[in-house]
Amino acid sequence: MPDMFDKVRGWIGQIVAVVLVLIPLALALQVLVGGRVPFLGDGGVAQNLMDLIGTLGENGVVGLIALGIILYLFRGMSK
Repeated sequence: MPDMFDKVRGWIGQIVAVVLVLIPLALALQVLVGGRVPFLGDGGVAQNLMDLIGTLGENGVVGLIALGIILYLFRGMSK
């Protein structure tokens, strides 16, 4: 049974790794093309990123703690 969990964890880690590569690519495409990339919609990546940063900034210390937890989880999944 632990072997199955390790496989699932490995798959999730690979998916997260791919997504973490695609996010900067999508952001760069939106900047270069002017915000409208056919398969990304109307500035969705940039707007979502700005909303996340704004929300974390409004929450002060709690936002920093949440950001730390998110980064810890992403770092843990990539191993």
